[in-house]
Amino acid sequence: MCNNKPKEPIVVIQTSYGNIKVKLYNETPGHRDNFLKLAEEGFYKNLTFHRVINDFMIQGGDPQTRNIADSAALKEEKTLGDTIPAEIKFPQLYHKRGVLAAARWGDAENPTKASDASQFYIVTGELCFDDKLSEIEKQRFERFKQKIYKEIQSAHLDDLKALLKSGDSISASAMRADWLKQADEQAKARKAEVSYTDEQREYYKTRGGTPFLDNEYTVFGEVIEGMDVVDKIQKVRTNEKDKPLKNILMNVVVLEK
Repeated sequence: MCNNKPKEPIVVIQTSYGNIKVKLYNETPGHRDNFLKLAEEGFYKNLTFHRVINDFMIQGGDPQTRNIADSAALKEEKTLGDTIPAEIKFPQLYHKRGVLAAARWGDAENPTKASDASQFYIVTGELCFDDKLSEIEKQRFERFKQKIYKEIQSAHLDDLKALLKSGDSISASAMRADWLKQADEQAKARKAEVSYTDEQREYYKTRGGTPFLDNEYTVFGEVIEGMDVVDKIQKVRTNEKDKPLKNILMNVVVLEK
């Protein structure tokens, strides 16, 4: 039987510690194409992995790190730079060990969760067991319910304003209570959208990752060779701000499109 699934592009992240081979997901075409474009333009040459946290992730791709003599010289004051729209595909794509994901600014500055146009991280993570996974799921479900509530509220805000303007606070309170009930029912009916499968739970328990980042950041690829290199990088000595004491240079080249 023929397999008509489109071929996934392959890139190699060249580092001072060795090569990391990564496949890019076709499920996130915006991030895939952006990463390929930057790689082909030579954008990543002589950038560094500027943020490294053992048992969490290694992060690089900040153009401010190009050709700096000392990673500690990286500017502390930063402003929101170029972004690309989020392509968060949870629960299909999740933060298992070895995935490639896009860095981004926090929700206060960046409520749409748009990704930084060039910065990425590779997850190393740690083992996570059922109790913790269930707690993360519970928190995610509550955020999901709040999101649905806000959507319902936005669709009927004029009706609420009319009631408040007329002084009918009892009806306004009843309307809000009904919205909460609707949000709860809809969230429960769609719970699979924010829950882990048995397979995903097993992966986190046996191989690890960073599940608390799921549904918050765009995952757009995964390491297929070279996790030993990633592990070497995650263990380097860093300063108090998680910057490696010695620069870890990189380049990204396209192997297959």
